[in-house]
Amino acid sequence: MPALVELAAREILDSRGVPTIEVDIRLDSGARGRAAAPSGGSKGKREATELRDNDRNRYSGAGVRRAVTIVREVIAPALIGTDFETTAALDRRLLELDGTPQRSQLGANAILAISMAVTRALAGEGSLHEHLAPAEKWRLPVPMFNVLNGGAHANNNVDFQEFMVAPIGAPNFAEALRMGVETYWALRAVLKHRGKATSVGDEGGFAPDLDRHSEPFDLLMLAIEQAGLKPAKDIVIAVDAAAGELSDGDTYVFRKSMRRRRTTERMIEFYANCLRQFPIWSIEDGLAETDIEGWRALTTALGTRVQLVGDDLFVTNASLLRDGIMDGIANAVLIKPNQIGTVSETLETISEATQGGYGVIISHRAGETTDDFIADLAVASGAGQIKAGAPVRGERVAKYNQLLRLEETLGAKAVYAGRQFRERGGFLCS
Repeated sequence: MPALVELAAREILDSRGVPTIEVDIRLDSGARGRAAAPSGGSKGKREATELRDNDRNRYSGAGVRRAVTIVREVIAPALIGTDFETTAALDRRLLELDGTPQRSQLGANAILAISMAVTRALAGEGSLHEHLAPAEKWRLPVPMFNVLNGGAHANNNVDFQEFMVAPIGAPNFAEALRMGVETYWALRAVLKHRGKATSVGDEGGFAPDLDRHSEPFDLLMLAIEQAGLKPAKDIVIAVDAAAGELSDGDTYVFRKSMRRRRTTERMIEFYANCLRQFPIWSIEDGLAETDIEGWRALTTALGTRVQLVGDDLFVTNASLLRDGIMDGIANAVLIKPNQIGTVSETLETISEATQGGYGVIISHRAGETTDDFIADLAVASGAGQIKAGAPVRGERVAKYNQLLRLEETLGAKAVYAGRQFRERGGFLCS
């Protein structure tokens, strides 16, 4: 069994210029691994704890020197020399060292970086996706390109956080990427023609001020057509409402635009109206994670017509997802490894979703690095969907380029998910 012989950590910057933690590890076999933890912009209340320094004199409190020190002075002495055969065995040791439900002692950012780095080292000279899933249930995922930003991801007047395009009609991933890029280019041209800003938000999507709530959808439809593609056939639309950011406990307040309030019932009516007008295949965080009765009503009303994704609702937690499946809430889960803190727990949540017939979307965060771990995770898990932002900026493109490499390497062993992005469950894109 391999033993850990070196563990180093450092503070680096993520795509927003905010500090994050990167670790390097070496096994006694000579295998090495490196990984960096991402960080969210809008975060669910039940996410695992991200350890920050809170020193206002340095990076406005966002530094991660404390997490780096914990890796060097607490985790390294406890792990170096320890034999383990799997990432799960290492993760169990890390969670024992932490001893808290929210990873608040060691920090989920430190724990995850170590877990990913060790997973890479255990893969050795082989492929990471093959190490994660040797049973060859591989699929190239449908990319969900975040091309219009709002909410916490942009300084504009758009309340919903993400408007995405997904090329379900592509024959393979490479063509899906081309479709996404050309739609993104077309959208930029449309915005310029209308005198709208083409500056971008945290995830590379454009972030213009818009005049009405239907305008993002109108712009996407026009861009798809301008790119020579057909809405619904070639490309569909997805939205991340991030409704938890809008909730005041009783209603949903659209603070950035018209300062309008909507009840849960009115939110469901709004989504139903959008589905009638536009080819929307996925709605993420349509309601706040605390609005459980609302989620039941939303799922009953729309769950057979559209993918309803729980992000803040489930925070990549297998136990919370299991409860949601039992209650019939949502029909898909967003997978963000840093929400839970370890690779093995991430895989457990994916397995829970697959067994329960829920869709799976592997996701990046607003604060990313060029680490492309989630690309291999998406292929290995057969998730069928991935969110990695707009098809621009190095930290986003790193994931898409890795998926291109994997498609080339795997050939016929891994098909593009396309319209069959869900293997089980009631909803299929038609």
